[in-house]
Amino acid sequence: MDTWAYILIGVGIVVLIFLAGIRIVRPTTRGLIETLGKYTKFAQPGFHWVFPKVQKIFLVNVTEQMFNAEPQVIITNDNLNATVDAQVYFRVKFDEESVKNSIYNVNDYRYQIVNLARTTLRNIIGTMTLKSANSERGKINTDLYQTLKDETSKWGIDIVRTELKEIDPPKDVQETMNKVVKAENEKVAAIDFATAAETTADGIKRAEIKKAEGIRQAKILEAEGEAQAIKLVNEAADKYFIGNAQLLRKLQTTETSLRNNAKIVVPSNTELINVIGEMSGVLPVERSAAKAHDSK
Repeated sequence: MDTWAYILIGVGIVVLIFLAGIRIVRPTTRGLIETLGKYTKFAQPGFHWVFPKVQKIFLVNVTEQMFNAEPQVIITNDNLNATVDAQVYFRVKFDEESVKNSIYNVNDYRYQIVNLARTTLRNIIGTMTLKSANSERGKINTDLYQTLKDETSKWGIDIVRTELKEIDPPKDVQETMNKVVKAENEKVAAIDFATAAETTADGIKRAEIKKAEGIRQAKILEAEGEAQAIKLVNEAADKYFIGNAQLLRKLQTTETSLRNNAKIVVPSNTELINVIGEMSGVLPVERSAAKAHDSK
């Protein structure tokens, strides 16, 4: 082989080595470059080249990730089996030290976070009754979050949030709980209905009492008015008609009859004044006397 052949072979080997060492780091990842097993460089997003077989790059995803803690059966403090499931949201921090910790301080942070979450849930819910566990989901989430945050502080991990997906009791217990809830709801509805009916009855009762009081007051006022009128009439009779009370009563009777449009038949040969006088008990006026008086 001539010299040019060796040169071409050498160039080809160099090109192959160069191509083999090209590494592209995406914006969603960060890289750790090791040379002969020793950390030497932090790889930011972009183009990087490593010497094949001598250097190695480890890529770490720094986006937010979610893992299920997987459903598990936990015995609560009241000795009931509850199926519990949760989700953990986390991410590796962007800085170099955190990325190094996620690789060098923990073997497999994904696997260990899931198992840590499962263990923490058993410890938390195991001290609670099933009823309190269902009513205090916020507290369970807070305790789970705080525990994971503390335990992973040296892993370069940022725990974003934790969510308790479900706490399912055994089927027979769930049916019993549903019956209890239904009974409680029916009880509340019955109490509300009775209260509403009682309120309505009280309202009607008060209205009737007010009505009766109004009628009573009206009758009292009417009676007082009549009594006052009688008193005034008696005083007038005593003052102006002394000894003629019976005559006054007849006049009142005549006034009432005329006011009520009573029909009076007047004979043709009788004076109207005499008819009224007879109705009132007054002696009739003599025609002759009247004429004599007129002639004077």
